Amino acid sequence: MILPVVAYGDPVLRKEAQDIEEGMEGLDALIANMWETMYRAEGVGLAAPQVGQSLRMFVVDGSPFGEGEEGDAGCKDFKRVMINPVLFDESADECAMEEGCLSIPGVREPVTRPVSVKVEYYDEGWVLREESLSGIAARIVQHENDHLDGVMIPDYASPLRKAMLQSKLKDIAVGKVPSDYPMRHPARKGR
Repeated sequence: MILPVVAYGDPVLRKEAQDIEEGMEGLDALIANMWETMYRAEGVGLAAPQVGQSLRMFVVDGSPFGEGEEGDAGCKDFKRVMINPVLFDESADECAMEEGCLSIPGVREPVTRPVSVKVEYYDEGWVLREESLSGIAARIVQHENDHLDGVMIPDYASPLRKAMLQSKLKDIAVGKVPSDYPMRHPARKGR
């Protein structure tokens, strides 16, 4: 089932998400719905808070970045469910790249992140895994993990750029900015 993506301004996007307990009722259905929602929205990642669930989990599929001559080979088969992820050993080397977010349609901003990172997480079968990621795969995981801590792209912007974005962010919150996928707008009248 395709779930509405929560738009910027909803308090769930600013909460620190809660750990998930093994055997949580409805988790398999939530994972399936998140995959369907992410693909419908043509995203490469989707965190549980983005569908209104304050849970420490996200799904990622970086394969769109692993295609073609300029593709990131590390993303070719990079499809994961990450439950209760913990990031560590972030590299000192950083790189800036423009990022977008399904909760903020039409906004793309440069974000500087570590080039590589390690992540420990449980997969959908509750197997504990550890991976070293670099390039686009590392960026995708860091972006989605930010959602679990209540951090979003505008938080990386300079004060001047944040001020310039305020009008557009308010329009997103009330549903004035169109999207090609279902959204839930926190400030829409008659909600």
